[in-house]
Amino acid sequence: MQQNRTIITVITAWLLMLMPMGGRSQETGDRRQETGVESQGYELRKEHDSLYWLRATGGRKADEWRLPYPVYQFQTGDVDGDGSMDAMVGVIKKTRFYPLGKRLFIFKQIDAKATASMHRRKLVRPMWLGSKLGGNLEDFRYVAPADGDSLGRIRALESTTDSLFAVSDYKWSGFGMKFDHLIIKGVDKETALKHFEH
Repeated sequence: MQQNRTIITVITAWLLMLMPMGGRSQETGDRRQETGVESQGYELRKEHDSLYWLRATGGRKADEWRLPYPVYQFQTGDVDGDGSMDAMVGVIKKTRFYPLGKRLFIFKQIDAKATASMHRRKLVRPMWLGSKLGGNLEDFRYVAPADGDSLGRIRALESTTDSLFAVSDYKWSGFGMKFDHLIIKGVDKETALKHFEH
């Protein structure tokens, strides 16, 4: 068991060395597709291609949230405007009515009850396990709140039934993500990606 942890630590250090320096600031979200790295209070660890574990940074293995799916995206940001970081994990999970499979899960850290030793610890729990946003989800990113707004947004790159693309913003609505506004629609993927990244 100790040997496996050592191997994971070495691989994580190697991945961190390969990552470009700087990345995105907290204002625009921390956009990482790599696994085994920390991001603003969360760790996403890959066990194999279709099993990942999400936990609060510094949390115990027993407090991890199991994600038995391939992961295509991992970001952090304050989705619901409560001042604490949330984790956004893009998983590939087909459902009966949505066979394309890319989904968005949002997680929050909560305080665990104090143990006998009175150590407080954070648990990761789902905030929203979405099956679909608007169109067919291709990718997403967190966009920090604009001036005068308390909520960040999820910007989604979506494909449509006619093989064109759209970019839309969604906001937290108390239970899940709600459509906020359309940025562009009915365009090729290259054009959509330009709007998605800005």
